[in-house]
Amino acid sequence: MTKSQPQALWIYAHPEAKSFNRDIFDAGRAELEKTHTVVTSDLYAMGFNPLLTSADFGGAADAEGTFLERWATAFETDQLLDDVRAEQQKMLEADLVVIQFPLWWYAVPAILKGWIDRVFASGFAFDIIDPETGRTRRYGDGLLVGKRALIVVTAGEHATALGPRGISGDLDSLLFGLTHGVLFYTGMSSLPLHLIEQADDMTPERATEEIERLNARLKGVYDETPTPYRTRESGDYRPARVLRDEFIPGRVDLGIHRTEG
Repeated sequence: MTKSQPQALWIYAHPEAKSFNRDIFDAGRAELEKTHTVVTSDLYAMGFNPLLTSADFGGAADAEGTFLERWATAFETDQLLDDVRAEQQKMLEADLVVIQFPLWWYAVPAILKGWIDRVFASGFAFDIIDPETGRTRRYGDGLLVGKRALIVVTAGEHATALGPRGISGDLDSLLFGLTHGVLFYTGMSSLPLHLIEQADDMTPERATEEIERLNARLKGVYDETPTPYRTRESGDYRPARVLRDEFIPGRVDLGIHRTEG
């Protein structure tokens, strides 16, 4: 059956039922519901278990092989736990994925990292072999090709402090492991980060402005140009997966992995 409208998955990681983050979550979903079927994963409200252990592997937990081999077997034989399979199905059905969280200690909250660890399983998000070429599908290719992902992150810092020369470090670099190492790695198109700065000092007036700013992005989310990461198959990398010397010589920052430099 053909979907009548695109589907969005909004992954939300904030512990408070009453907060500015919650207001953003509620307002953003309401905006998307005008044009999408919206499914959510409110991780704290769900009580999502963030711990990846061999218990995730069901009947394959005691099988022979390494941790990764048993993980892949569990996925291939449909033995992953029900909570993980439900989240994977949400991912597969989504055209747009929104991931919202506060920046804690320069990274994502632990519950969100655990969601990624468990849901992005071997065979689902990595270790996927192209049957025609025998190559592993990753870095711009994978099971999740065709999906767009928008990260909405709140921070107590000023945007300038999270800029290229800011004391807190460049936000694009801080979240490179998520945008490039998780989203782009599995084939998704990662859109430019949506930062909401100084979230700890939010006035009602600014809160309204920030909600309107995010809603404007959501309205035009399919018109945006994704972050232009270099694909593994672009020819820009040597066989050892190191960027060739002729591209942006002398630079070693993470920005070299964008075609725009």
